[in-house]
Amino acid sequence: MAPRKRMAMHDHAAEASLFKRRAIFTFACVVVLLSILLGNLYHLQVLSYKDYETRSNDNRIRVVPVAPSRGLIYDRHGQLLAENQPFYSLELIPEKVKDIPATLDELAKVVALSKDDRESLVASLKYHRRFKPITVKNRLSEEEVAIFSVNQHRFPGFSIDAGLKRHYPYNGLLTHVLGYVGRINNRDQAALQRNDQWQNYAATKDIGKQGIEKFYESLLHGMPGHLEEEVNNRGRTIRTLKSVAPEPGQDIYLTLDLQLQKKAMELLAGRRGSIVAIDPRDGGILAMVSSPSYDPNQFVHGISSKAYSELLNARSRPLINRATQGQYAPASTVKPHMALLGLEEKTVTPKTRVWDPGFWQIPGVERKYRDWKRWGHGWVDVNGALVHSCDTYFYDMAYKTGIDKISNFMQQFGFGERTGVDIFEESAGNMPSKDWKRLKYNQPWYVGDTISVGIGQGYWTTTPLQLANATAIMANKGERFVPHLLKSIKNDTVKVDTPVDKMAPVVLKNPHNWQIINEAMRDTAHKSRFVDAGYTAAMKTGTAQVFSVAEDEKYDAENIDEHLRDNALIVAYAPYEAPRIVLAVVLENAGWGGANAGPVARALLDEYMLRDNLPLETAGSPHNERP
Repeated sequence: MAPRKRMAMHDHAAEASLFKRRAIFTFACVVVLLSILLGNLYHLQVLSYKDYETRSNDNRIRVVPVAPSRGLIYDRHGQLLAENQPFYSLELIPEKVKDIPATLDELAKVVALSKDDRESLVASLKYHRRFKPITVKNRLSEEEVAIFSVNQHRFPGFSIDAGLKRHYPYNGLLTHVLGYVGRINNRDQAALQRNDQWQNYAATKDIGKQGIEKFYESLLHGMPGHLEEEVNNRGRTIRTLKSVAPEPGQDIYLTLDLQLQKKAMELLAGRRGSIVAIDPRDGGILAMVSSPSYDPNQFVHGISSKAYSELLNARSRPLINRATQGQYAPASTVKPHMALLGLEEKTVTPKTRVWDPGFWQIPGVERKYRDWKRWGHGWVDVNGALVHSCDTYFYDMAYKTGIDKISNFMQQFGFGERTGVDIFEESAGNMPSKDWKRLKYNQPWYVGDTISVGIGQGYWTTTPLQLANATAIMANKGERFVPHLLKSIKNDTVKVDTPVDKMAPVVLKNPHNWQIINEAMRDTAHKSRFVDAGYTAAMKTGTAQVFSVAEDEKYDAENIDEHLRDNALIVAYAPYEAPRIVLAVVLENAGWGGANAGPVARALLDEYMLRDNLPLETAGSPHNERP
């Protein structure tokens, strides 16, 4: 018989001890886990509250920037020169359209799309971020907007964008002054970011590209506003939470006289050239015309590559602002300044007479420098030299004075330097010197170079604006102002005039020399173009060679190419007693200055001086002026 198993007795004390240890461990784990949970809750609800609140709001609140309206531009009399007009454009977000070419084919049945529209879009898509809207077609009519709106459900990713666009009511009349606005490109964006201004253009697609629009961009643009919208998880707007209105750009008034600007363009009549008119009392530009011009409105909505290529490659170069970028030999228009230098340096006196047989020679040199009048002027003094534009007199004066004194003196009148006019498109021209030629050509300066400079030829080049400014300084007897286009700024409802930038005057050793030169310019005017004017004017004409004619050859305009013919120039001001307007006219390849530029100057001065009277005949008798 097998022995019975003995029953094991429980050790209640050991079991109680084990249970206790396990309970304590479990409780400790629960406490630790609860501590972690509470710690995370504290971190989320207290320490990171602001961060997660912002993230939550971003999920439900959308901030939509609102573009400011661009400031308007007026002339000095309040005539509107640049305005804002409503526009509609069709836009596309590329990432929301699966097959863009096929969709465009369907869209063309609803909204007319030209070949240029499609080519421009395809080209832009290569460099465009797919999540950003891109313009498919500009300037939709109200009928096109209505038709698309009815069919919009068929074209996901496409939408109508409405806003204000710049419009220039006078088309090409003011292009080279006002400039234009255009789409912000990568270069514009980089410049705005460097200047910490990019955030101000969040809702703006256009920026000033040239002229006044670019120079005064900070005034005209304004400050953007924004809308805070509550949206659902699909991005649909539920309600507007907050609205901050944008600050519109400031309206500005220019010194331009629109009526005078129109007259100047009319007088150019499609010819290549430029006219600049300045008020010598403060440097305000009354008219600035460059011809030919172009319509800036085509740049506002995006010019086609074909149209831009035609402008860029046109032989007449319409994109160049001839008033500030055209560089021309000043020719005889600077003889008054040369004569003033001669008097100042006592190279000549008012009574000094020079014999002019029709040519001049450097002592010991056979070459003859011809006078424009082949048989000469005989004996001439400084007044006669200016009235008759005697080249021989100024050859001799330049030879005796020297290029160093000529260059230094002429720089006081702004030659060879930018005037500081308030547009960026300006050239400095060239006032030659010995150092300049050495640096430019690595050649020495020759006496013959000085002789050419003495009659405003050779290496000397100037812009029409520089020429008008230098003449204004002469008319003002040395008083100088920086030429400018901005007259006043409109703050709220008040116009505030901008301060005039006055420069240190040109001071002569003998102030009476101003009167001698200005009297000679008055005599020049009233023995020729202004003999029958109802006011007293002063002037000097010029004829600038475009290419050199050999010593034994005769210039024959009819037998040379048109683009090689002489440029016609004139500077003039009125009234002589207290000048209120100064003109510089340059007509490219027009021929003799007096015969071609003279009537233009006379008609423009008549327009300005005799507005309340009947207009006078623009043609005068070219008695003693160089035609």
